[in-house]
Amino acid sequence: GEVQAIGGVNEKIEGYFDVCSAKGLTGEQGVLIPATNVQHLVLREDVVEAISEGKFAIYPVRTIDEGIEILTGVKAGERDSGGNFPEGTVNRRVEDRLIAFANRAKMFARSRGDDRNNDKLTS
Repeated sequence: GEVQAIGGVNEKIEGYFDVCSAKGLTGEQGVLIPATNVQHLVLREDVVEAISEGKFAIYPVRTIDEGIEILTGVKAGERDSGGNFPEGTVNRRVEDRLIAFANRAKMFARSRGDDRNNDKLTS
């Protein structure tokens, strides 16, 4: 999905920066923001300085998949022409887990004698 603009982006970034700064900036802290908010950034000088020194980061994202990739370091993955996500991608792992949960629910229902919805989900 597309990431929508948020209100108060400057205050939110600066508030989180203040918390990180109080705990000690390591260069690993940062924020994801909607890419559409970049044009509205007017940040305090200390925040701008920390960013330019590599002590804090702002990651503008247009889609949830971009955010997933930044946060995990793993490709989110897009469906191929057959409707499948590539092996090893976050979306594939999520889909595999959901299928496993659905299959467990079906097995549980069958063990209780509930055969109302007996179609197979395994991939």
